[in-house]
Amino acid sequence: MQTIETLLNHKTIRNYKSDPIDEKTLNTILDAGFRASTTGNMQVYSVIVTKDEEKRKELCKLHFGQKMVEQAPVLLTFCADFNRFNKWCEQRKAEPGYDNFLSFFTAAIDALLVSQNVAVAAEAHNLGICYLGTTTYQADKLVDFFNLPKGVVPVTTLVVGYPNENPEQVDRLPHKGVVHQETYDDYSAADIDDIYREKENLPLTAQLLEENQLETLAQIFTQKRYTKKDNIHFSNVFMKVLKDQGFMNNA
Repeated sequence: MQTIETLLNHKTIRNYKSDPIDEKTLNTILDAGFRASTTGNMQVYSVIVTKDEEKRKELCKLHFGQKMVEQAPVLLTFCADFNRFNKWCEQRKAEPGYDNFLSFFTAAIDALLVSQNVAVAAEAHNLGICYLGTTTYQADKLVDFFNLPKGVVPVTTLVVGYPNENPEQVDRLPHKGVVHQETYDDYSAADIDDIYREKENLPLTAQLLEENQLETLAQIFTQKRYTKKDNIHFSNVFMKVLKDQGFMNNA
């Protein structure tokens, strides 16, 4: 029941105290992460722990200046990692065939499952967390920063620390917006109106529309937050990272 309560009470924290996280607590949280499900029990992921203040300041710049990156005491970068597994195969007279997109996707799933276990464990220890989507945007720079060898690609980052705020929970779509019974039941125009009605009528939505001088919340997403131009640019960056890191041999 405690785990369910932790999940249901999740909040994204963006303001942290500088208080350190003791090694025992951090290792317990990581151990909980490593119990996550993994494809074929291969554990094709790695976690880079960053506590050094100067390194966090540099990473803050790479993560688009999000101050919580240098504010919180621990940053965890989760990587899809076939490097270790490939070397083990080669040292045991087995030829690895994991230099393709499917293998990257497999390792990325493994890394994300671990990161979510870590997030839940951290919150169970009264710590706050925030995922950084900038990890994939800046994957090429993070590869250089962490000196990642071929077969390793950063996929997400968790800021972890003691909260210095107690924000409201962000909204979520109702069940009927995301749950399908037996088969996928496509959405009618009326369904879309119903599913997004609460989100569109939040005070925060009204504030955003006024600040950005736009008509709809959808326009906030398409014109301000996640534009087509940016999506194409960062897609090209990430695809190049996958190629450079040895995951695009699909012949």
